Amino acid sequence: MSMDSERPNVLITNGRLILEQDVVHAAIAINSGVIERIIEDQDAVDEWLHQHPEAEIIDVHNQLVMPGMIDIHCDAIEKEVEPRPNTIFPLQMALMEFERKLPLYGITTMYHSLSLGVGLSVRGEHLLTQMVETITEYRKQRSMVRNRIHLRYEVSYLSGLPIVEKYLKERTIDLLSFMDHSPGQGQYRAPGSFERYVMKNQGVDVNEVQEIIADLMDRREQIDWGQLKQLAYLARQQGIIIASHDDDTTEQVDTSISRGAAISEFPINMKTAKYATEKGMQVCVGAPNIVRGGSHDKNLRAADAISEQAAQIICSDYHPSSMLAAVFKLADEQTVNDLPAAVRMVTLNPAIAMQVDHEIGSIAPGKYADLIVVDQYEGIPWISTTIVDGTIVYSAAPRKVWNP
Repeated sequence: MSMDSERPNVLITNGRLILEQDVVHAAIAINSGVIERIIEDQDAVDEWLHQHPEAEIIDVHNQLVMPGMIDIHCDAIEKEVEPRPNTIFPLQMALMEFERKLPLYGITTMYHSLSLGVGLSVRGEHLLTQMVETITEYRKQRSMVRNRIHLRYEVSYLSGLPIVEKYLKERTIDLLSFMDHSPGQGQYRAPGSFERYVMKNQGVDVNEVQEIIADLMDRREQIDWGQLKQLAYLARQQGIIIASHDDDTTEQVDTSISRGAAISEFPINMKTAKYATEKGMQVCVGAPNIVRGGSHDKNLRAADAISEQAAQIICSDYHPSSMLAAVFKLADEQTVNDLPAAVRMVTLNPAIAMQVDHEIGSIAPGKYADLIVVDQYEGIPWISTTIVDGTIVYSAAPRKVWNP
């Protein structure tokens, strides 16, 4: 990491820092966007300020300071593009509006999850490629957070293979997951669940959904599984992380591992989650599942998987504001050992899984200063300040109500 001498130094004082294993009262010295020191002694703080009289001081008044959250699976940007079926908004506008919400949720690295293969609306090929291009160009120029791309490839979308291959060769994407959203297995094992989902989210009728299913099952019969394995091999060659999606059997986990998958997203049941963990995969569960107390599809309860040490990563799935709430709920309900353990599930653990833990994921010297300051109101956590790369990208305080 290079140091830019023209960037101002920053000192965060009076914070309760959530480190990897502990919570300490300390200050954080930031030099050119990188954490330089964690200073627990007040004399050392005064000495650092004497050496850096130009430094910006951020007094967090005994609030919690934790690493910025890393969200490896979130498709909420799709709702920003298409808030209602067949109602498409300009892509750059949607990206910018969605991105500026993320700091207030405490998310400082977002792996935007874009689906290729449903063939409808924003998940169709045309808009998918435009969205990838929009994010790619946008992040070269500016950013509120670290924007990354998680390409979700539907294995039955045969014509999408060249697109995935192109993105892999160009290293356009950062994470590749293989999905099989077909009726009768995975997320849609229950009879009628696939039909209900498509009708609700895509605005089609009963006859249209039957045509979609017929076409999908026909394409699924034509999948060249050996070709998919070659695609996974190319991803590994390019250093791109691979994930599986909705594993529902131990056999499916073995298949995913044979492709080089290191992450298992949303395993359907406890047996599969435990098996994936035993096999060395990082299991990712959804924050909304934790906050609501269960799966909306009546699949595995995320809190149960975490309690059984069969899940290591929390993502927002479709609801970014659930991330922080999930962390504190796990700690408050003692589903995990302590608050640092809960925080690791949205910071260090996803950083390790994505092989970026040398740069982000914890409050440690030499890592980028991606930090969030957390306050609470009636037990509900909320973000008062978000810092990315040493820059304040969000700051807020509640208005005092003088005449309630």
